[in-house]
Amino acid sequence: MPKFTLRQLELFAALPDHPTLSSAASALHISESALSHALNELETAVGEQLCVRRKARGMWLTQAGQYLAARARTILKETDGLVSELAGVGGVLRGPVALGCYTGLASNVLPSVLEGFGKLHPGVDISITVGDHGDLLPRLETGALDAAIVYDIGMPAGLQRQAIYQTEVMAILAESHPLATKPELDLADLAPEPLIMLESVPSTGYTLLMFAERGLTPTLAAQVPQIDLVRALVGRGLGYSLLMSRPNQIPVTTEGLPIVSRPLRPRAGGTSVVAVWPDGIALSARAQAVMDYASEVLEGIVTA
Repeated sequence: MPKFTLRQLELFAALPDHPTLSSAASALHISESALSHALNELETAVGEQLCVRRKARGMWLTQAGQYLAARARTILKETDGLVSELAGVGGVLRGPVALGCYTGLASNVLPSVLEGFGKLHPGVDISITVGDHGDLLPRLETGALDAAIVYDIGMPAGLQRQAIYQTEVMAILAESHPLATKPELDLADLAPEPLIMLESVPSTGYTLLMFAERGLTPTLAAQVPQIDLVRALVGRGLGYSLLMSRPNQIPVTTEGLPIVSRPLRPRAGGTSVVAVWPDGIALSARAQAVMDYASEVLEGIVTA
């Protein structure tokens, strides 16, 4: 059986985040010589070179080192989860949760979750990473995130899911737009109008797919990467947009201009917001508690 310690795994698991051994040692609050010694002992234990160190050119992991770093993060997370579960007996949860959230959901989803959960479990420290699916899914795979709240669209195999709430695509228009007087809208009515499209994964592809399935072509006016900017342009009357319904929505733009949301009929773009994490990984008690709280609170807001 290999002779290495959890501390050595912890040190090694941190290396992919640093370009040099010196920067890694500084971040880990350990001397460079002590870190180098720990790496040498780990390489001896596993019988392979894991890290290439060059004074003038920095540091990089071998293929075996990259594999071990990813597995080490998983092992450390499972070990931490075991300790946390024991510490959580009696309902007292303590420790970190690394939570990812899709950019388009973050401002509507995270504030109520962080505020309410923080009051119930002040000993849990939730760190947040916001990005699109291309940012979040790799971080789940490496163990940098415990779970991520995303749309259940185009998700790859190998992920566990927990439903947070149901959602659907809505047409967003300036209150003064002629179509805003209708209680429901057909994509066919919207296609000739200028579309302000959110540019992100998976939103862009999903929007185009909805039109294609109806044999329609949108009139693209602009593609922008931020929802607040999409809403601001819509509020200025420069076009309409198609966005997923969200909790805690305010019917004005950041400039205070009124906008309205109208459902699509026939209904299009129905999906779920879900929490995802890799197969084979059991969420810690505290991470599971965050997901359960998000599901309870956000579903209640959406259906209210």
